[in-house]
Amino acid sequence: MRIVNSTPNVLKENLDSAIQEVVSDFKENYHINNHNPDFSRKRVLTMETVINLLLSMQGGSLKKELYDAGVSVSASAFVQQRDKIPWTVMEEIFENYNSKCKDTKTYKGYRVLAIDGTTINMARNPKSDSFVINNSTPKGYNQLHVNPLYDVLNKTYQHCVIQPQPQQDEVGALLFMMKWYDFKEKTLIVADRGYESYNVFAHIQNTPNTDFLIRVKQDRTAMREIGKLPMTELDTDVSFNITTTQTKEDKENGYILLQTRKKEDRIYSSKTRAGRWDFPSPYPMKIRVVRFKLDTGEYETLATSLPRSITLAEIKELYHARWGIETAFRELKYGIGLVNLHGKKDDFVRQEIFSAMIMSNFCSRIVNEVVVRKNDANIHEYKVNMTMAIHICRQFFRTKDADVKKLLQDIARYTEPVRPGRRDERNIKAKTFVGFIYRVSA
Repeated sequence: MRIVNSTPNVLKENLDSAIQEVVSDFKENYHINNHNPDFSRKRVLTMETVINLLLSMQGGSLKKELYDAGVSVSASAFVQQRDKIPWTVMEEIFENYNSKCKDTKTYKGYRVLAIDGTTINMARNPKSDSFVINNSTPKGYNQLHVNPLYDVLNKTYQHCVIQPQPQQDEVGALLFMMKWYDFKEKTLIVADRGYESYNVFAHIQNTPNTDFLIRVKQDRTAMREIGKLPMTELDTDVSFNITTTQTKEDKENGYILLQTRKKEDRIYSSKTRAGRWDFPSPYPMKIRVVRFKLDTGEYETLATSLPRSITLAEIKELYHARWGIETAFRELKYGIGLVNLHGKKDDFVRQEIFSAMIMSNFCSRIVNEVVVRKNDANIHEYKVNMTMAIHICRQFFRTKDADVKKLLQDIARYTEPVRPGRRDERNIKAKTFVGFIYRVSA
């Protein structure tokens, strides 16, 4: 194993700088608009201290976290101070930190961003917008739905939209981020089923430097032109026109009708199937459809705007890379500790979601400095154990004047084998919120 000792201190300095800049702007604007002395007096829990605590917390109780961080204040005092910090401050630090770091890994010039959603379980609060109640859970529960854009090659979160679970809208979150994100580099958006829609295809095709690779349905519910294709391996272009009207000319031309809610003041039936459409009608569309057989004998169908210079084999590899976001969710929840929240309010949870993504990016960028060499005596290749790496990087973040060489050596000590093609049956059993008094001591 070779260790490249170059940037951990720079990454730490960038994060400190991102925090200081956002805090400085917040204090200036808050004082001007509110004439309030919050965070202006000298106290143990400064705004910077509270933010650093949020970034470095693990899964223990709040009292234990404060003790481990060497901060001699009560849990109540910490809660009162964090309540003065809007969750958007953590979002700004997240974006500011990303802007200071250059993630360089690409695939044939493409930055590969995966989009998917995951839920965060919270303490029960029937008065919150995040409260969910249905026939299967009559007592109800609280969840936030997290929709991040994740760079699967550099293993960093690039942006995120958080929604109350009852208002979950993954496609809407993607379209919002498409407008927000600055696509200066060639970028590929990779997504699973659930994101396939004509409107999404059109938005990405109309965004400069951007392509998509999205898994689509292939049964009777498939898009009409895709459903007509033979169930065999293929790589073909499909052209059609989208219309939101049902004129005689539209029908004669074989246009695909997309139902939309054209009148905002009209009350539609709950059975009315209507989709988003943000473009003129009729609208010409051309997509590339690839279908390949899996080892199980089943087929998988993908729609893409990638050029022919990207082969079918490469498309399969790119789509397989999308699963990196699933691994990232596991590390975010269990490695960073997002399953063990330290607050009840929805805004506190939003604080911790962005804190977890900031710390995840900090750790991933440091781990990218460790190059694991294959030992000829080993059967498998090896990679860094992220659970241990996160723990070590968190201690590095907490420690002033920490030894960078020791940091990278410690990370390099903990590796695990890479077993390609290994399959485990997915456990989709829902996990409930871990109560505040039921936390492990470690």
